[in-house]
Amino acid sequence: MHRASSAAGRRQLDFTRLFLAQWTAMLLVALLGLWLAGVFGAISALMGGLVSLLPSFYFVRRGLRSRGGKRARVNVLNLYQAAMGKFGLTVALFVIVFVVVPPSNPALFFVAFVAAQLMYWLTPWLARERSTPRT
Repeated sequence: MHRASSAAGRRQLDFTRLFLAQWTAMLLVALLGLWLAGVFGAISALMGGLVSLLPSFYFVRRGLRSRGGKRARVNVLNLYQAAMGKFGLTVALFVIVFVVVPPSNPALFFVAFVAAQLMYWLTPWLARERSTPRT
């Protein structure tokens, strides 16, 4: 039996829902910060969310650069490099934020960062295919 394993037949991974959930979490915490601590609280929350989001974008862009079953070693190497780059970028962004522009409300900064990170736990639910099509 011959199995068709073309790239066109494979489902493309879509991270749109994950990024949308992360943006939503970040914006909700920023609105909470605006309500509780004013504009500077909202800015602190936005910085915390961006410290989480930017490395995520990098990971998806770098880690999923090449796809295909015949290049498994390259795919695994890309994922390892993307994970290390994401970690390094996260550390660098934390250093930049706390040295260059210290957040006026560190609690809101960390709440937004953690809220965006917790969206990864929802990834299986966000990425599942729907049993009935939307109309």
